[in-house]
Amino acid sequence: MPRLPRSLSVAAIMAVGSGWLGLADAPVRAAGPVAAVSAARPASGGASGGITASPEFVAALSLYRGRHYAEAQASFRQLLPRAPDDPEVNFYLGRLALWFDDHARSVAYLERALQHAPRDARIENALGDACGISAQQANVFTRLTWAHRCRTAYLRAVELAPTNVDYRWSLMNYYLQAPRFAGGGFDRATAEAAEIERLDPDAGRIAFATVFVAEKKYAQAFAGFEAELRAHPDDFEALYQIGRCAALSGERLDFGLASLRRCLRLPPPAGESKPKYVNVHFRIGNILEKQGDLAGARAEYDLALKENPDFRPAKEALRN
Repeated sequence: MPRLPRSLSVAAIMAVGSGWLGLADAPVRAAGPVAAVSAARPASGGASGGITASPEFVAALSLYRGRHYAEAQASFRQLLPRAPDDPEVNFYLGRLALWFDDHARSVAYLERALQHAPRDARIENALGDACGISAQQANVFTRLTWAHRCRTAYLRAVELAPTNVDYRWSLMNYYLQAPRFAGGGFDRATAEAAEIERLDPDAGRIAFATVFVAEKKYAQAFAGFEAELRAHPDDFEALYQIGRCAALSGERLDFGLASLRRCLRLPPPAGESKPKYVNVHFRIGNILEKQGDLAGARAEYDLALKENPDFRPAKEALRN
């Protein structure tokens, strides 16, 4: 019988959302191992020796972007002996290692990538994800160290690319999840949401509503998402976030379910970091569970896996 997993941990970040604990796919930014990857480009400062132009690299990247993560990992590993210091190869291997729960190797790959591309904000943001998951899994004696490394990486990404909304989402979610003594806090998250709003008013409305979700101020969260819908009635992301808020809160379930089903009648937004049908099916399953329709929930998790066979939140839900 399926039930909501108690902790999505790595799967949450890879589903939709980076930012330390991932807020169980809260942000509409930075989705999956493909997070923050906009193009196949050599990271600045890397001496790739042409590896990124090779047919083998292009094929590995295609597997990665197609979310065939096991095959992509094997392909990138085959490239590593030819270009052990290439920042792109190490970047992708770092993201994939995180997906497969190998946190230590993920950090090692990403730190190597940064050695050869020290001003690549994309790699810093990915390192923040890896350190954040390491913090989540660490013992009590090392957890704070990992958390500080996570925050430092996110801050560095924002410093290098201050107008990149994705990286500010990562930092905002760190502030939402981390305790005050580790540099977190709702006030800091709210300030970061204001920066997001300054850069992108539509994203800002969703960011503020996401803060309300984290604070369990669900009425205000719904109001924020609905304000975005009034401005953009067919906004896939706002509809999705309404469904997610309903799934997490247990409130306005029918409204959340209708919003998610409306997503399935719309084209998903372009970009690897945006929610897709796989995320919609997963959240429909969550809501159906809360409504007691376990067979329907299982069917939705199956549909999520048809969309993306590597979508681990659905696998966890079905296992439980």
